[in-house]
Amino acid sequence: MEHQEIVSLLGSEATELLEFNSPKIARTQLHLPSLETVEQVFGSSDRSTSVLHNLKRLYNHGRLGGTGYLSILPVDQGLEHTAGFSFAPNPDYFDPENIIKLAMEGGCNAVASSLGVLGLMSQKYADQIPFVVKLNHNELLTYPTKHDQIMFGTAQQAYDLGAVGVGATIYFGAPESTRQLQEVSELFARAHELGLFTILWCYPRNPGYIKDGVSYETAADITGQANHLGVTIEADIIKQKPPTVMDGFRQLGFSKYSDEMYERLMSPHPIDMTRYQVANCYSGQIGMINSGGESRGEGDLAEAVKTAVINKRAGGSGVIAGRKAFNRSLADGISLLQAIQDVYLDDEITIP
Repeated sequence: MEHQEIVSLLGSEATELLEFNSPKIARTQLHLPSLETVEQVFGSSDRSTSVLHNLKRLYNHGRLGGTGYLSILPVDQGLEHTAGFSFAPNPDYFDPENIIKLAMEGGCNAVASSLGVLGLMSQKYADQIPFVVKLNHNELLTYPTKHDQIMFGTAQQAYDLGAVGVGATIYFGAPESTRQLQEVSELFARAHELGLFTILWCYPRNPGYIKDGVSYETAADITGQANHLGVTIEADIIKQKPPTVMDGFRQLGFSKYSDEMYERLMSPHPIDMTRYQVANCYSGQIGMINSGGESRGEGDLAEAVKTAVINKRAGGSGVIAGRKAFNRSLADGISLLQAIQDVYLDDEITIP
């Protein structure tokens, strides 16, 4: 995708997103993605040589290999949203092999999916594209429906099938979050012992985060603090939803906040709010990838490109997009994934 095509997809928001040049947190205060990301960030850390090797394999694979940026295909929606609901638009993805093929042909750095999906395909594909096993999930058969993340597998199983990393979700702020935090911390410690890197789906979730019809589950300050908790348990990569509003703590009147943090560290501009998320990942040393969001149909391509532009210009490390890609034909899914990647390959899209 050429630069002008990206500009066209951004439409009326192109100027606001591509010419923004006055972020609250300066570029010089961040560690930005680069060819040397793994060595510069983790070379002096407590991560083992095996973890560094697997991180290098991730960062050097696919169309974005060697750039410091990541494009990952995540497909765990068959568990998180029911398989029928997730795959009705394209039943081909009931078959795990088609998930792997989409990631490979789409030029992704890695594919992230469940133990069952990747385990079934491990002998055939684990040496062809990096596997990341998502080990905890929400199950939707309990009635009434509950929202909790429970372990479906172990780090040892991920290691045995040839994965290079593991992933997990914590619903920060949920009643079960304390247990999830402890479980995932133990999982990540064991994964590092085995030489696997770790990705944390860092999602605030609590009915109390909704006020006057506005959801603050994706507020910049709340998601930013979730990121800061995530890097504390040694997530090597943070996955976070794009921010939609700025000041959840202040609007809801809880936790610790000050007017100064909203005045000095962020503004309502989407690049500023996303940069605040990045800053909470140890000033960007731990890469933050934004999720691609749910599929809405015709506008998915434009929305995916917009998310990538904001993430890149904020100092983020990439996009992890699933539903927008697998809810369409293989060819269209590949085109969408590569459009996201083209944003990171476009030298005209700079970091202010």
